[in-house]
Amino acid sequence: MYKDHTCERPGLKELADICLQYGKIDPALYTKYNVKRGLRDINGKGVLAGLTEISDIKSHEIVDKEEIPCEGELYYRGINIEELVRGFISENRFGYEETAYLLLFGKLPTQKQLENFSGLLADYRELPTSFVRDIIMKAPSKDMMNTLSRSVLTLYSYDDRADDTSVENVLRQCLQLIALFPLLSVYGYQAYSHYHDGNSLYIHPPRQDLSTAENILHILRPDSKYTELEAKILDIALVIHAEHGGGNNSTFTTHVVSSSGTDTYSVISAALGSLKGPKHGGANIKVVKMFEDMKKTVKDWTDEEEVSAYLQALLDKEAFDKKGLIYGMGHAVYSLSDPRANIFKNYVKTLSEEKGRKEEFALYSMVERLAPEIIGKKRKIYKGVSANIDFYSGFVYSMLDLPPELYTPIFAISRIAGWSAHRLEEIINEGKIIRPAYLNIAPRAPYVKINER
Repeated sequence: MYKDHTCERPGLKELADICLQYGKIDPALYTKYNVKRGLRDINGKGVLAGLTEISDIKSHEIVDKEEIPCEGELYYRGINIEELVRGFISENRFGYEETAYLLLFGKLPTQKQLENFSGLLADYRELPTSFVRDIIMKAPSKDMMNTLSRSVLTLYSYDDRADDTSVENVLRQCLQLIALFPLLSVYGYQAYSHYHDGNSLYIHPPRQDLSTAENILHILRPDSKYTELEAKILDIALVIHAEHGGGNNSTFTTHVVSSSGTDTYSVISAALGSLKGPKHGGANIKVVKMFEDMKKTVKDWTDEEEVSAYLQALLDKEAFDKKGLIYGMGHAVYSLSDPRANIFKNYVKTLSEEKGRKEEFALYSMVERLAPEIIGKKRKIYKGVSANIDFYSGFVYSMLDLPPELYTPIFAISRIAGWSAHRLEEIINEGKIIRPAYLNIAPRAPYVKINER
């Protein structure tokens, strides 16, 4: 029997107290030694740690040698993401496969190249024999990110060339993972839903004629039915989450672990561990829970004064989780706007009308408008504050009837394309193992014999 997971074991609290006593570093020392905590300066700008050609984020312009905040822009291989989305939407196509090709190979595919690439992903969208029964169905976890990570690490055992880090082999592994992530995520959820919640078990096989977004809805829903709008909005969600520069936590993790020379499965599992964190990929769940609390607390959703009072209570640590945060507002890089949120918002409005949730959308829009002003009055802000992608993505997923357990895995299903591109970039350029420095500030101490302590 596995040991209990409580914190009541004799001596454990005392050991934790020792950790707290001796592990705390005086915050003033970070300033004294000019340490960039989180590898960012006081304005949130990241420390330059590498070069990339995969994507670029623009949040400032240089005017008279000064950095001036501007409307946010995101580029995939030099192409503005807003133009990319408009392009495939105007041609009534799904865009994730095209986006993955662009990120991996540096250019937009021709019609023939896109067909071949989509066909290759469809061929790879097949798990090893009995993998669902032997791996996914065994010890299902309540957290789908852990399930996904375990499945990725287990795939290592099914790969005869698992440790081959040649570009051709790593590309093959990455394409297989891009194709398999929807299955690993959704099947993991179905197993959990069945064994823990007592729901019926559905394991629908994917269809080769469907896009990634369509297949997610096809294998998730008991009747495999979905509307065209639902599939297209999920596809847009995959596109705008697919990549976000080399400095975000999970992508930087991909570079760090890849630089050690290890295998693809270990690298992607490490990236998944990073993305799972509530400060990274899990943030949209916090937004949804915050709004659930807001809808219970605020009696009149159209009353700006009442909504403002709730937002003020959030900042004063008097509402929701009492952390002093308005979740979904602000970003480490963007200042005036997050282009991904701007793209999403237009489609969110349309979906809310189809789903009969216009009142909720109006509440989200009001909070998006009021929150920056309220935050600005309360706190010193070094750059602008605006809604980020997490602000709307959780609301979209709830309207798509996606279970909360899959919110972060959906992010991973999308971001595996970006991680793959960065892993290949790290391998191709044969960089040094990434090893930043930490300054030791502990004083020297003599060894004391145990009977003299």
